[in-house]
Order: sequence, then structure tokens, then C-alpha cells
Amino acid sequence: MKLRFRYLSALCINLLLPVLAYRLAYPHWGLAGGLAASALPPIAWMALDFARFRHFDALSAMVVFSIVLSLGAVPLGGPQNRALEEPMVSGITGLTFLFSLALRRPIVFYLARSTMARENDDGVSTFEQDWHERPRLAADIRLMTLVWGLGLIAENTLRSLIVWHGGTTPRAALASKLVSYGVYGSLTLWTFWRRRGLKQDAERRAADQASAAVQPGTPGH
Repeated sequence: MKLRFRYLSALCINLLLPVLAYRLAYPHWGLAGGLAASALPPIAWMALDFARFRHFDALSAMVVFSIVLSLGAVPLGGPQNRALEEPMVSGITGLTFLFSLALRRPIVFYLARSTMARENDDGVSTFEQDWHERPRLAADIRLMTLVWGLGLIAENTLRSLIVWHGGTTPRAALASKLVSYGVYGSLTLWTFWRRRGLKQDAERRAADQASAAVQPGTPGH
């Protein structure tokens, strides 16, 4: 129950509250003010997470990064440019995922570590140890980074094409949103499937280690 509450809290603060803050602030302060207000919940969550676990929540950091990119696109103006703003942000984020593959630890490493920190108190140290001792974990983290990077760039490309060809009509806006939901939904489901495989691999590894520890003390050895 405690773990489920942590996940729900993270989702609400990083996804739902920014949307609510934007909608409340937009009529009074416009696009830039609405975007700035939407960054407050994840920033507050990052500060709380740092105070409790001494590390920044990676999901909140990604949300704030996307909002900052959106703020940078505000001066472009125009309805078509604003329609391109959201897919442009996802495309830049996708490129960031791909560029991080050149680093010792890609972006998904930090997202996964933040998840582990919320699951248990020693989650960070356990994840750090597994990163060094489980080659499959490191390979899967890099694969997830690659797939998310390519997926976000594909979403950016498809939605940009829809805006360029369909303009800002309601039909084009609906098609753009459907593409976004489809890509993000597919990436999320695939990530859960891969994460389940990693958990099963960790459980088998733990069982093998326990069996190996018992072996020397069994009769006949």
C-alpha cells in the first residue's frame, strides 16, 4: 500500500498537478505564466525528494526540462508554431535520450534509480550494486534509453507532419493527440514488460545465490 501511494503521488505531482496549475494560471498570466506555474509542483517534489533521499527525482527533472524547453519556444508565437511546440519538446527530449547513450550512465539509469529509491530505503545502493554486477540490467537500461529516444523522435516527426499538412484544424489537433497517446502508451507498456523481465531475472539470480550459499553446508560436501 505504501509503495502504491508513492507511485500515485509521483504521477499526480509530475503529471496531473502541472496540467491543473497550467489551466488555472493560463487565463490570468497567459502561456508563459501558465507554463511557469506548471513547473512548480515537480520542482517542489524534487526539493522534497532531495531532502528525504539526497537525490533529485529523475522524472520530475524530465518534466521541468520539458517545461523549460516549452518556455523557450513561447516567443515563436502563432497558432501553428504553438501546435508544433509540444512535439518539438518531445523530439528534443528524444535526442537527449540518444545522446545520453554516449555517457557512462544514460538517462534511464537515473529514472530507474529514482523508482528504486521510492520502493525501499536502500533501493539506491541496491540498484547501484546491480548496475555493476548484472550485465543484463545495464544492457536493458541502455536498450530502454534507445527505444524511448527513437520513440519520442518518431512521435515528434509524425505530429509535426500532421501540423504541417493539417494546420491547426480540430481534426489535425485530434490526430496529433492520438499519435501522442499511442506512442507514449506503447512505450509505457513496453517498459513495464521489460521491467517485469528484469525483476524476474533478479529473483532468479537471488535464488541461485541462495542455493550456492547452502550447497557447501549440505551433507556429502
